[in-house]
Amino acid sequence: MTRIGFTSGSFDPVTNGHLDVIARAARMVDKLVVGIGVHPGKTPLFSAEERVEMLKAETGPVAEASGCQIEIVTFDTLTVDAAAAAGATLIFRGLRDGTDFNYEMQMAGMNGTMAPAVDTVFLPASPAVRHITGTLVRQIALMGGDVSQFVSPAVARRLAAKRRGPKRRRQAAGARIRLVTGSS
Repeated sequence: MTRIGFTSGSFDPVTNGHLDVIARAARMVDKLVVGIGVHPGKTPLFSAEERVEMLKAETGPVAEASGCQIEIVTFDTLTVDAAAAAGATLIFRGLRDGTDFNYEMQMAGMNGTMAPAVDTVFLPASPAVRHITGTLVRQIALMGGDVSQFVSPAVARRLAAKRRGPKRRRQAAGARIRLVTGSS
């Protein structure tokens, strides 16, 4: 019997923290389905297609090293429904801190009620990646900061390209700090 796991996120962008969870989950299952949540109310930096491309490139070496088949999908349903649709019996969730734990415990309880055949496995983040969040990586990259410790070189290049895009260039030009002095 093939053991199938599921892990999900927005992956906007794919960070070293995401890859930590994916690599560790891949060692526990025969097939790991990585689900990219697509929500119509959110406007991500990277399109769903770009995120699929990034994940395929980033997880290829993980699949090879672990011997696990990794499949990338997008979904716009509940995570537990996407996991069940993928045939998964395990949902892997990374935990950075106690706040993540409290939230994820609630989600695991709700998911367990809706889909009792799908268990949740918590993976504590490795110390080297515990502090990484996609939101902060995006902010740092778009403000011209160095994200090389948080993402792969390929993802860093993609972030730099987004920053250099025409829309971002116009915004950056208008965002200069101006010192105004006056007398009282």
